[in-house]
Amino acid sequence: MKENILVYPVIVTECNDESGHYFGVESPNIEGMVTDGETIQDAIVHAEDAIATMISDDVEYPEVQDPSNWKLEDNQRIMWVSVNMTKWLNDYGKTVRKNITIPEGLNNWAKENNINVSRVTTEALKQLAGV
Repeated sequence: MKENILVYPVIVTECNDESGHYFGVESPNIEGMVTDGETIQDAIVHAEDAIATMISDDVEYPEVQDPSNWKLEDNQRIMWVSVNMTKWLNDYGKTVRKNITIPEGLNNWAKENNINVSRVTTEALKQLAGV
């Protein structure tokens, strides 16, 4: 079986704030995709999962943008993330979109700290389910 491997550029931001030192990741290719990690390696692994989660329901995957036109801050760099959609879908199956309600303060905190609420919710549900 042929594997469906996608490669997307992401913006990695080195952060030093009250939460400590970490790396945030976002992708203009994948609207709403934000994640982070304590190291660049962790951040890229989390980005792979976040991208796959965000696009797993798409019939056509987002077109790869040319990152050479992206405006970056001094603490940002472009990195490329490889996503094996065949393996990811085999491991995790199809995802469904689910609207959830959370307190506004937590939502603001998640945005400020580049937290992927979908990923956190999925991980919490998996933990509760013992998966």
